[in-house]
Amino acid sequence: MSKKMLGDLMREVQRIQSQMQKIQQEARNKTVEASSGGGMVTVVANGGGEIVSIRIEKDVVNPDDIEMLQDLIVAASNEALRRAQQMVNEEMSKLTPGLQVPGLGGLGSMFK
Repeated sequence: MSKKMLGDLMREVQRIQSQMQKIQQEARNKTVEASSGGGMVTVVANGGGEIVSIRIEKDVVNPDDIEMLQDLIVAASNEALRRAQQMVNEEMSKLTPGLQVPGLGGLGSMFK
């Protein structure tokens, strides 16, 4: 690989890294929502992987069955975090579609 090709590759990698950081920063301002128990527990998470809010309907609060409420919170939280990660992954995958470097093949999958 020539010095020019290597230099071009390094500039492209730096550009992609900069865009990845920008996407990660912007993702903190985007939210996704997931619920469990037919909407009895709803969790909102951001693209930074943080839980932003939890809403619990009064009907699901039963002092004699705290374990069910805990399970609903865990289920909704895990789904919200999974959706937040998926949202970020989708944005990241837009950075490198079909990135080709002569002699190295497609590099797009390296950055996902």
